[in-house]
Amino acid sequence: MGSLMQKKYIVRLSTEEREQLEEVIKKLSGNSQKVRRAQVLLKADVEGAGWTDRQIAEAYGCTRKTVENIRQRLVEQGFEAALNGQKRTTPRKKLLDGEQEAQVIALRLSPPPPGYASWSLRLLARKVVELEIVGSISHETLRQTLKKTG
Repeated sequence: MGSLMQKKYIVRLSTEEREQLEEVIKKLSGNSQKVRRAQVLLKADVEGAGWTDRQIAEAYGCTRKTVENIRQRLVEQGFEAALNGQKRTTPRKKLLDGEQEAQVIALRLSPPPPGYASWSLRLLARKVVELEIVGSISHETLRQTLKKTG
């Protein structure tokens, strides 16, 4: 191992934690985030596999920063937080209220500007800002709004 940089966050799992991680990997399928976190923790365990962050990242198709973040979460927040990830504390505030959504839908159903065959999401986003329905909005937010409202 020679001159490897000393890691700030060391993973040391108990036997019970290792068994729980192995069970998660067996029961859950494929590439879910929880499975990947379980795999990373098992390989980062200094009492177990003791892989380097680079080896773990290459094996599971993630970045070394992701591996480091999982190790850090284990040390700072505990086993459950490292395995299950962080929960959103507050839901995101809606960007458009009901009245603004209605204006967007009405605009979308109106004829497109001269020179355009139909409303693209980006064209619609520019027009929504131009009409001061909202100060700024992305085409993706409009796509989600229109999809939600049918």
